[in-house]
Amino acid sequence: MNSTFLLFKSIFIRFYNKLKMGGIIGVHMYIKLLVLAFAFSFITVGNIYSQEPGSQPLPLYQIEAYQLQPHESFNLDGRMNESFWNTMTPITNFTQQEPNEGGVPTEETEIYVAYDDNYLYVAARMYDSNPAGILAYQRRRNQSLATDDRFMFILDTFNDGRNAYFFETNPAGLRGDGLLTSGQGITLNKSWDGIWDARTSVDDEGWIVEIMIPFRTLDFDPDQTTWGINFQRTIRRINEEILWSGWRRNQGLFRPQNAGILTGLKDMNQGIGLEATPFTTANVNRTWSDDRVETDWTADAGFDLSYNITPSIRTSLTVNTDFAETEVDARRVNLTRFPLMFPEQRDFFLEGSNIFSFAPASNVYPFFSRRIGLIGGEPVPIHLGVKAIGRHNNTNLAFYQIRTGKSEAVNAEDFTVARVRQNILEESSIGLIYTRRATMDSDVFNNRQTLGTDIELQTSRFLGDKNLQFQGFFVWHNQHIPTENSSFWDRTSRGFRLSYPNYPFFWHASYREFGENFNPAAGFAQRVAFRRFQPSIGYEHIFNNSTLLRSWETELRFEYLMDLDFNLETMEIRLTPLELTFESGDQIELSASRNYERLNFDFDILRDGRFIIPIGDYYTWSYNLELSSASYRRVSGQVEFTHEGFWTGHRNIYEFELTVRPLPGINLSADFTRSDVSLEQGNFHTDLVRFQGNVDLTPNTAFTNIIQFDNLSDVLGLYNRFRWTIRPGSDLYLVYTYNWIRMDDMFTPIETQGAVKFSYTHRF
Repeated sequence: MNSTFLLFKSIFIRFYNKLKMGGIIGVHMYIKLLVLAFAFSFITVGNIYSQEPGSQPLPLYQIEAYQLQPHESFNLDGRMNESFWNTMTPITNFTQQEPNEGGVPTEETEIYVAYDDNYLYVAARMYDSNPAGILAYQRRRNQSLATDDRFMFILDTFNDGRNAYFFETNPAGLRGDGLLTSGQGITLNKSWDGIWDARTSVDDEGWIVEIMIPFRTLDFDPDQTTWGINFQRTIRRINEEILWSGWRRNQGLFRPQNAGILTGLKDMNQGIGLEATPFTTANVNRTWSDDRVETDWTADAGFDLSYNITPSIRTSLTVNTDFAETEVDARRVNLTRFPLMFPEQRDFFLEGSNIFSFAPASNVYPFFSRRIGLIGGEPVPIHLGVKAIGRHNNTNLAFYQIRTGKSEAVNAEDFTVARVRQNILEESSIGLIYTRRATMDSDVFNNRQTLGTDIELQTSRFLGDKNLQFQGFFVWHNQHIPTENSSFWDRTSRGFRLSYPNYPFFWHASYREFGENFNPAAGFAQRVAFRRFQPSIGYEHIFNNSTLLRSWETELRFEYLMDLDFNLETMEIRLTPLELTFESGDQIELSASRNYERLNFDFDILRDGRFIIPIGDYYTWSYNLELSSASYRRVSGQVEFTHEGFWTGHRNIYEFELTVRPLPGINLSADFTRSDVSLEQGNFHTDLVRFQGNVDLTPNTAFTNIIQFDNLSDVLGLYNRFRWTIRPGSDLYLVYTYNWIRMDDMFTPIETQGAVKFSYTHRF
């Protein structure tokens, strides 16, 4: 094994020398050799890691679920008054992950798991010697709990260490959940809203939570009596994290392969697997144009129908899909040459997005769901959609077939998306993805198809207890336009990534190529026609005996991006010498970078002809300082300053964020970003302002207010949404938006929209 790493070191030194000498042909050759060296290293250590001393798994953590007897009942009230809790032996063997890895928790924790035919029950008693110090600011579903005490757990219902259901709550009874996928870059899809409930109480000894999860909410094999399970508790005022299993810093709750096991399950009832969710909507739109005001009233209805064709594969039919409740996108200012990518926010596409995820750490998107039902940010009607998500044995499956309606921008379209990911070895997988986009009655586009494959090879027992991960991908699409002249390789992207995510050292290296005409019709490509090599290395030090400092981290990143002829286009060397975290949770980060950009065409920064950067080579320096306070404080904030060379001049970026929590359930935040740009072509500045006020009086009500403005579009936007969860799975939404445009130093209304939506879920 040592010879393997010596080979890698030798190749890397030669590669560096070739770069320094400017040998282009040599660069290409050594990149290939570097890929081979990485692959050889991975295969070599993969074959021998089980022979390393101490490579055996940690002792198994196990809890047996208590099956309720016919005379025993459960009342969800957060008090654990039921007599059967007293007959059970809880698990208490928790271990610190932070601040002292392997340390004894400062407070005791007891966990209980029970079940009957229809429900899984989880109860936890979190003892606290200072109940007045318990923090619970948040009440909104899936809100970040970086501010609060919390209890989290995962359920790996197939006990394969690859995927899991995630649940969390706080002393106020907030419900947070998601779908967890392990790999390079943990994927937690928190937009999955499972139907379950929780209640909490606070007393003189700490706080208690009771959780009730219907088995109908979960996909599992009813013949399998053992699940993976793990628990984590956060004591926020001292930033202490304790776990039951997988408590090392390179493990954790979000790695199902490090979980314990839940035994004793049997006779679980999933019903017949049928779920119906009808909904109704009413909308009013008003627009102002040419001194006229037009008002449009509409009403509509639709439904979603889901059925489990097997206990672990769920099919869904959506008719006349409506997204009136979707939150507005966060406004951004784009001063780059490349398009911005906005995250998906529609629940229909977010559910199951973890399976559709493709080589998630490599930033390649053969499928991007915002291509469906949105054109330039404007909605396109979705008339009909079919979805299938789940798994069969060791195969994960996901499928979409969607028909969109005709709009002013595009004719009706059919979208087909299929994803298969096969689990291999202990922790690895290989997958395929296929997309098809067909535009009806189009004389411009062919039937546009994309095909891709990705592989994840990983082990959590490298050198005994370390993580080592490899990811590779290849994507191709056909010729979209009949008159287009492009080769096979022009329409492909390919690459690999090798990662060592551990403590105290961590590193990664990636290489990718995007063809000149790579543009998947149902996907997203921010930049094409390049070859990019990017390694990084970092180190984290923990101050175990300090009452002031928690950790210090440093990292070095390098990016070398060439065009397809191996001519350098972008290079960045970024050093972060100081990322300091205090025991209080406050942080300081300082970084500097040396950058190079080659511009092959005149660049119109503001897209209005005022500031045009000429073709040329640009060398710049960049410096960044960021200060942030711990989020659990009633008043917290972040300040960031960046001074950087910017094309022919320089730019100063000022970012301010302030959050105030006057009462539990009320969170008020304001963000302001200003860029002061000074160029040879002239000076300008951009401003972006965003205010958000969340008022959540109970865990079942949420009132959102968002105000946004930027001085490039000169559009001021107001967004209000009220959500009332009548019961888990059934919601009422009231949504109101208002947009103004600034003209002659006055704000003139341009559009207002109001919507009411009610949805109801019934399970059979």
